[in-house]
Amino acid sequence: MASFGSTRREEDSVLVQQNLFVRTLTLNRPRQLNALNFEMISRLLELFLAYEKDDNVKLVIVKGKGRAFCAGGDVAAVVRQINEGNWRLGAYFFQKEFTLNYLLATYSKPQVSILNGIVMGGGAGASIHGRFRVATENSVFAMPETALGLFPDVGASYYLSRLPGFFGEYVGLTGTRLDGAEMLVCGLATHFVPSTPGAVLLKV
Repeated sequence: MASFGSTRREEDSVLVQQNLFVRTLTLNRPRQLNALNFEMISRLLELFLAYEKDDNVKLVIVKGKGRAFCAGGDVAAVVRQINEGNWRLGAYFFQKEFTLNYLLATYSKPQVSILNGIVMGGGAGASIHGRFRVATENSVFAMPETALGLFPDVGASYYLSRLPGFFGEYVGLTGTRLDGAEMLVCGLATHFVPSTPGAVLLKV
């Protein structure tokens, strides 16, 4: 089967910082708003699987470089592959992405997602399933795929249906954008931290 990229590209797409029992993963495609490509998804899967078995890892922190946590899946790359006749790679991309979503939803160790910026589509799937989701005044959440006629995927039918009242249905049907405070109030975020220079948590 053809590949979306090399191992080196996988390592570059997710930066790893080790600090005692903590591993901090930084999504590193700022020009693309950290959109998830195949290399990034593969790398995240590899790291999370390894950390779950590693007794020296007690906490995993995920954040994005630049002004986005993650703007979603890099669908443009998938479309290019399909146009080149590699339609199976598109199916493999989503298989990998949904496997990552399931892993994060069932992860045995604490995971903190620093949602300082855009959190949309696949970016929500890579964070909202985690135990702790930290929003800031820069956070913007949405499931924009609904505007294209696609249902909210990446496990959104699970977490949106558990929001209070009919709020999840509203977000899922309209693709409306929520700010950090709204994310906290409805339960998409567990904490809110201002993104001031002195905010210790955002410096990890």
